Amino acid sequence: MADIARLAELIEPEAQALGFELVRVKMMPSEAGDGGMALQIMAEDPATGQLVIEQCAALSRRVSDLLDAREEAGEVLVEGAYHLEVSSPGIDRPLTRPKDYVQWAGHEAKVSMDKAWEGQRNLRGILKGIDSETVVIDDRKSGETSLPLPMIHSAKLVLTDELIAATRPLDTAGADEEIIETVEEE
Repeated sequence: MADIARLAELIEPEAQALGFELVRVKMMPSEAGDGGMALQIMAEDPATGQLVIEQCAALSRRVSDLLDAREEAGEVLVEGAYHLEVSSPGIDRPLTRPKDYVQWAGHEAKVSMDKAWEGQRNLRGILKGIDSETVVIDDRKSGETSLPLPMIHSAKLVLTDELIAATRPLDTAGADEEIIETVEEE
């Protein structure tokens, strides 16, 4: 369907050229409700941890131009039609990089493992941080648990009053808008 590692390799320099850090590249069912797929790109301005709508639009244009040029040159990056969705990670952001586990230590998180670890596949509790390749979370059920980073399927922050206080939005203009571009297979 899509080589996510290759897409991230191509998209990351485009984000960096705008001064952004790539948070996640993921193929997922489209939120447009049309049964199609979406190439979701999350990025952040390292100074704010967010992107405003104009920054999302700028990254969307760069990535769209890049993908169009690669596909015109014969490289199939995504099979079939898809939507390109560029966004800020949001307050209840995914934790995708080792530095996310350091930066957001002390906040509540949900972690899903690829397979059960110490009897649990899903954990929820206060994130303690990361030591090398081991994430530590104070799980509500089992207490302090060490998780191997490569075995984490997904992790995200839980929306709490403390998290909201720590991540005041810069600009809420356009918060209800979404930049979506449809790419049709020829």
